[in-house]
Amino acid sequence: MEEVNQSVVTEFIFQGLCTSRELQIFLLLPFSTLYLMTVVGNLFVVILIITDHHLHSPMYFLLANLSFIDLCISSVTTPKLIIDLVKENKLISYGGCMSQILFVHFFVGDEMVLLVTMAYDRYVAICKPLHYTSIMDRQKCIWLVVISWIIGFVHGISQLILIFELPFCGPRVIDSFFCDIPLVMKLACINTDTLGIMINADSGVVATACFILLLISYTYILITVQLHSKDGSSKALSTCTSHIIVVVLLFVPIIFIYLSPVSITWLDKFLAVFYSVITPLLNPAIYTLRNRDIKKAIKKMINHR
Repeated sequence: MEEVNQSVVTEFIFQGLCTSRELQIFLLLPFSTLYLMTVVGNLFVVILIITDHHLHSPMYFLLANLSFIDLCISSVTTPKLIIDLVKENKLISYGGCMSQILFVHFFVGDEMVLLVTMAYDRYVAICKPLHYTSIMDRQKCIWLVVISWIIGFVHGISQLILIFELPFCGPRVIDSFFCDIPLVMKLACINTDTLGIMINADSGVVATACFILLLISYTYILITVQLHSKDGSSKALSTCTSHIIVVVLLFVPIIFIYLSPVSITWLDKFLAVFYSVITPLLNPAIYTLRNRDIKKAIKKMINHR
């Protein structure tokens, strides 16, 4: 007799953000508006950087990639969340669930590495300005972005492989609005304690290490600027502050979800909404509002019209 597929569950059921039908309908407009603003905001940043030749520098090339990744992260989970707000049965196929796991970790892993790359770019620009053009040339920038995509893909695949082997044969209700690995693991028919440690090592510890590395990098940059260039400290502080805000918004929720010893359902949902819905919207706003070159490019575009 042929072996039956070890996963007999063909679809999962999302619990959603809340159980109140009235609250779900109320949330439809805010989340739809947030997603529309995320798409428009990030696309605008990408198009602005591509079309304005004054923004054709390594920092803005990396920023354009960050906006594109934010658009991808939001698009993996938010459209499904919005659709489910008006549906009573929030179903997702097994394949769809595995796809969400792959792409969420792919894009988030990519963004983590890209933020490290952006910190390196700022380090070279501020601490070694005379060698900046030779160190951060066009070819090197492209390679750094390609490497971030490769690492993100490897991270996503590794997470998928770990979860894909699990047998699902019983409960199929996920108390969230998308397939997050810690919640999906709880539905497996086997003990997943060892697997949980491996996942935490792959996601939580890596995220924590990148987070600490980034904070150390920006602290070093700011100290260097303060000691050697009082005139340039204001601009450097503004640029680094923008980057640090983005870093904190992305890393803190992820670190808490994967490394917190206690799982609080409502808090996990809030943090999941924050890094998958809110953060992709805030990133372009933070860079646009705090960056003089971006504001000049926007004014130039408006004046041309």
